[in-house]
Amino acid sequence: MSAVSVGPGLLAEPISLAEQSYRDIRDRLIMLDIHPGEPINDGQLALELGVGRTPVREALKRLEIDHLVISYPRRGTFATIVDITELADVSELRRSLEPLAARKAALSASDADRNALRDLARDIERLEDKKVDKRGLMQYDLSVHRLIYRAAGNPHLEETLIRLDNLATRIWCLVLDKVPTVSGHIEEHVDLLDAIVAGDSEAAEAMALAHITSFEQTIRAVL
Repeated sequence: MSAVSVGPGLLAEPISLAEQSYRDIRDRLIMLDIHPGEPINDGQLALELGVGRTPVREALKRLEIDHLVISYPRRGTFATIVDITELADVSELRRSLEPLAARKAALSASDADRNALRDLARDIERLEDKKVDKRGLMQYDLSVHRLIYRAAGNPHLEETLIRLDNLATRIWCLVLDKVPTVSGHIEEHVDLLDAIVAGDSEAAEAMALAHITSFEQTIRAVL
């Protein structure tokens, strides 16, 4: 599985081989393609990604900072366990930072970002016709949040929120089969995206908070 990108060009940008390796491995960990607790074989990953071991090893160092892998002396590197008890801590931060990002995006997004956000909103409106499975819906969720973070125009906020959203998505994927429906959660993004595109910062801020609150409630209901 390659780095998550829903829709033509929505997240496309020139990146280095090392950065692409990082994103590919990161998204495998987020979507639980690499199972929690599973040992990481850098040689095998290099073969699968068609790169040398150096960019893979560099990626794993970054992923350890992201709390997605953990290394032990003489034992190797492993995917971290998904700790459900982290939900409260992650959600606490997201309730403060996600509305901030949505507000900033509404106020300062570039024309290119607004076009990408608009295109993604229209794409989500067609999800029922596409019959996207739960896994595919989670890829849409990741793309929405990453686009909003980028549009906010603050790289420090973007980096922090990506890490938090990655951890939240791992928890979501862990209980995905227990959740009755995911499509409603993804469709909530349409109004949020449209508010950002329209520059309605107050509505975007309020909807982002409601979305994060709804996410936490949904997860807790199936735990």
